Amino acid sequence: MAYVATRGGERAIEQSQRLFCAEMGDITPDRIAEIRAAMPYLIDRIMGEASLYDEDLAALALAQTGGELYEAVLLLRAWRTTQPRISVAEPVTQDALFTHRRISAAFKDIPGGQVLGPTLDYAHRILATTVLDGQVSTPDPVTPAKMASPPRQPSVSAWQAENGLLSPATSDHLTGNDIPDVTREPLLFPAKRAHTLQSLARAETGGVLALGYAAQRGYGQAHPTVNELRLAEAEIVVTHPRGTRFSAGRVKVSQAEVVSKKGSQLELGFSATMGWNEVKVIAAATLDLNSKGAPKGSATEEEFFLYHTEGVESSGFCIHFKLPHYVTFQSSLDAMRDAKARKAAPEKSPEPAE
Repeated sequence: MAYVATRGGERAIEQSQRLFCAEMGDITPDRIAEIRAAMPYLIDRIMGEASLYDEDLAALALAQTGGELYEAVLLLRAWRTTQPRISVAEPVTQDALFTHRRISAAFKDIPGGQVLGPTLDYAHRILATTVLDGQVSTPDPVTPAKMASPPRQPSVSAWQAENGLLSPATSDHLTGNDIPDVTREPLLFPAKRAHTLQSLARAETGGVLALGYAAQRGYGQAHPTVNELRLAEAEIVVTHPRGTRFSAGRVKVSQAEVVSKKGSQLELGFSATMGWNEVKVIAAATLDLNSKGAPKGSATEEEFFLYHTEGVESSGFCIHFKLPHYVTFQSSLDAMRDAKARKAAPEKSPEPAE
C-alpha cells in the first residue's frame, strides 16, 4: 500500500491543530491534578496500555488529547522511549503483593479468605442526577472491619499446585536483564512466554475484552472459571550500583488466574498489568488459557490476538486511512474505467478466410 504525503497545506494543518488545542483550553497543573484525582481507573488503563507507570504523565496525556485514549497512550509511549532505563527491579511474587482486593469464583474458602475491597460489582447502577441540580453527592463512610484482612495473601494456584491439581506451568525461568523485552525486541512467533505476557499487559482493553468474550461464548477451546482476581500494590525493589537494596515505591497492579478442567487436572491462564483493570486481566487470562492448542487462524490463536490487541498499531493503521490516498485510489479508478471501456467496445468481426 502506498502512502501519499499531504503537501501544500502546511498552514491549514497548523491551524487545524491550533483549533483542536483551543477547544481543549488551558492545561494547568490544577487541571492535571483534578483529572488524576477524579478518574483513577482511567489513569490506570492508560498507564497499563502505555507500559509506563506515572499518574501525572497519564493525566497530562489525557488533558492534552481531550480524553482520546489512543492518542493519550501513543503520547505516553512516545515519551517513554526518550527515557533512560536505569535499573531492573527484582521479581515481584504474588504472596508479596500488598493486597486490596482478592476474590475467587472457583473456591469459597480460599487460603487467606475472600477480600471484596473496592468494587461496584454489587452496587445498583443509579445515576446521581441530583448533582446536576446543584446537590453534592457524598459517599457514605466506610465501616472498618472488626478484623482487618492480612495485607499479603497466598496464591490460589500455588495451593492447587501443591495439591497436584494444576498442569505444569509454562515458564522461561529467566530473571533480570535476561528477560526479553517486547518494547525493544520484535514480537515473533511462536512468541516467548515473556513477550506473550508483556503484550497482554499493554494490550488495548476493548480489544482484549472483545476476543476474550468471544472465547467465553464458545469460539475458544475452554470456558474459564476465575481462580483468583487480585488488585494490589507491588513494591519495586532495586539494587543500587553500590550493592544496597532499597524500595523505589509501590505501583498498583492487577492480576487474574483463570482455570478450566482438562482431564484430571486444571489448565491455568494468567495475566497481569499495571494499574487496576479487572475486566482486562480476566479477558487476557482467558485468551492465555485458550491459546494452548488454538486452531490456526482462530481468534484465540496467539499470533491473532497478540497482533490485533496492540492498540497503538491497530488504531494507527485504521486512522491512517484518513490521510490522502489520491494516487492509489485514482489508479484504481483508472483500472475500473479501462475495464469498462474494454467491455463496452464492440467485438471485431473475424476476417474472412481466403
